[in-house]
Amino acid sequence: MTEGNFVDYVKLFVSSGNGGKGSVHLHREKFITKGGPDGGDGGRGGHVIIRANSQLWTLYTFKFKKHFAAGHGGDGSKNRSSGAQGEDCIIEVPLGTVIRDSETNEILFEITEEHQEEIILEGGLGGRGNWHFKSATRQTPRYAQPGIEGKTLQVTLELKVLADVGLVGFPNAGKSTLLAALTSAKPKIANYEFTTLKPNLGIVEYRDYRSFVMADIPGIIEGAAEGKGLGHYFLRHIERNSILLFVIPADSKDVKEEFQILFNELKKYNPELLDKKYMVILSKADLLDEELKIEYLKEMKSIFKEIPHLIISSATQYQLTELKDVLWKLINQTDV
Repeated sequence: MTEGNFVDYVKLFVSSGNGGKGSVHLHREKFITKGGPDGGDGGRGGHVIIRANSQLWTLYTFKFKKHFAAGHGGDGSKNRSSGAQGEDCIIEVPLGTVIRDSETNEILFEITEEHQEEIILEGGLGGRGNWHFKSATRQTPRYAQPGIEGKTLQVTLELKVLADVGLVGFPNAGKSTLLAALTSAKPKIANYEFTTLKPNLGIVEYRDYRSFVMADIPGIIEGAAEGKGLGHYFLRHIERNSILLFVIPADSKDVKEEFQILFNELKKYNPELLDKKYMVILSKADLLDEELKIEYLKEMKSIFKEIPHLIISSATQYQLTELKDVLWKLINQTDV
């Protein structure tokens, strides 16, 4: 998926349908001149419904269409016939979509499960026909209820990327290069910070036709939890990943300090993120000779201890197969 096609934040205007009018009708047929009221009810207006679609990965379809309206209910008619219900407006979104009221910023609901459906706006009720108002003292009512008008709402859709593995690291740590090496994704790669401005997704092919999804997410910086850099834009995407893969480049000045900054930013933003499984890799191993690799491996063992860790190079494919093995075990909750 190219970066330009990845849309993860849109505002939509939605309108539910008006309810149909109740009918004012008096029953008439041969030999029955005063059959009494038989006006039917108006139909309900259409709902606006948000539906999950696991085949979607982005909000790109809403880039060009932002207004959605449900159908109006039909009017009632004679013989107590109710009007047709208005056609519901169904909006399909990817799993991981958060729906907010744009005015109050309140979260209305989140779409996290396949086949999940939520009514975001209910259609207006249809008016009751005149037969409802018949009584002993009012035998031929000549009025009925109008339908209730539908509602309108501006909503914000935010997509939190759903992936098995999310790459966490400073800008220019080699995350995009790693994604390109492991998958057929083609993220933008360049030697400057914040090359990646939007998440990129790729499917990592594993043994026996198995696979898992990896997400390259915009780089984090110190202070991101307070909104610095791409701040919350990055952090909201990391929430939905099963495994967090910390990527630290071999040319880092201090591996331990860099990991601690990344770790602390996640903790400040949402402590629950640290309940996820995570792994640490030292990227750009092609910059190291064999002696330095051994020294770095000793250092990582002393720092990370029980945390899975590995030294890799995306450029030379060094230990990428081993990386996939460890990630697959983590995803499937087996001992690493």
